[in-house]
Amino acid sequence: MPSIHEMLGAVIQPTGFATAFATDGEKALERYKAETFDLVLADIDMKPMDGITLLKQLKLYDPSAVVIIMTAYASTESAIQALKHGAFDYLQKPFKVNELMETLKRGLDFKRVVAEREAMSAAGSAKAGDFAAQLAGESQKIKRLIMQLKKLAAAQTPVLVSGELGSGHEIAAELLHEAGLPAGSPLVRVDCKLASAESLRERLLGPNGSGGVWVKEAKGGTLFLQHLQCLGSEMQSELASVLRNHASSFRLICATEENLEAMVEAGRFNEELFYRVAALPVQLSPLRERTEDIPALLEQAAARAVNPRFDGRQIEFTADALATMRAYRWPGNLAEFTQVVTQILSTTGTRIVTSAQLPLRVHEPKDWPDLATYLAGQEKQYLARVLHACHGDKAAAARVLGVDEARLG
Repeated sequence: MPSIHEMLGAVIQPTGFATAFATDGEKALERYKAETFDLVLADIDMKPMDGITLLKQLKLYDPSAVVIIMTAYASTESAIQALKHGAFDYLQKPFKVNELMETLKRGLDFKRVVAEREAMSAAGSAKAGDFAAQLAGESQKIKRLIMQLKKLAAAQTPVLVSGELGSGHEIAAELLHEAGLPAGSPLVRVDCKLASAESLRERLLGPNGSGGVWVKEAKGGTLFLQHLQCLGSEMQSELASVLRNHASSFRLICATEENLEAMVEAGRFNEELFYRVAALPVQLSPLRERTEDIPALLEQAAARAVNPRFDGRQIEFTADALATMRAYRWPGNLAEFTQVVTQILSTTGTRIVTSAQLPLRVHEPKDWPDLATYLAGQEKQYLARVLHACHGDKAAAARVLGVDEARLG
């Protein structure tokens, strides 16, 4: 009976692929280190080193290694494990010859695109200088984010951007796109929260998981999927199939406000899709955790402001205004900050902006008490806690709450 090597060789070699074989995982790793290979096809069931262990070792040695894992037909769990540890794809045995060849072709196409991206990394690094200008701030959090985005700019591997609503998903995606691709490359945005189910099925997934018009339009560029957590379970499964077939066609960037890994554990998000989109995670910090960046963000906003009386760069915020903005929680993050500051900068009739000119909600204390007390009918205790948060200043507490000062006792 012919070995798996002989059968694979008989199928693959006539198509023009140069092949080499190893009898176990350890020998495969040794040979990979000694020679140059574009792709590795490994069986999961090997001894003494199994396919998953080989995959991990290959990725440690060469993070750009393109590895396809062969697994038993019924072993979906092992296939997911392969994706989790960085496999390009998996083949469930028994597979058809055309399925094998198509998967190998996609793997080689992916390797080619990665090589092209690496070749343009110098240009990408130059464009990555825009990161500091777009992501204003001096905090360690923003500096780490800039460094991470610069490293990811030329990668072909999917990026998952996570963070609270308004924390800058679109900014991160645009910077990665612009720094990692030639000028004019398409950036296709799909909002999974706003798009109708019919549009997503037709324009994103396409017939039989072949990919719709949005996937085709993103070829050679970036497909940016916003609010990924809003996809229904059936669409999640179909999207995993689309991404499997089009991995080398575009750069994939996904954004979410939810913890997708926790959603997977709770059975609310497709596990295979998660590992196909979350290879390179980027976590955005909420503005309340980097309030030291507010002066730089104000300077950035002022440079862009349009005010009929002043050049935006001539408008200054007083120390008390800065202190108030630093104390505020900014639940809407950068989106809320931009809206508030842009409105002030464009309408102020004075060159100096004081705390009194900030919207009332921005005066809310940072340690705002829990509403549960108030909702439980304990208004007096709630008001007392608000007064305490305002350091005993009844006028300030009344102004924040929008009540008569006499109600505070």
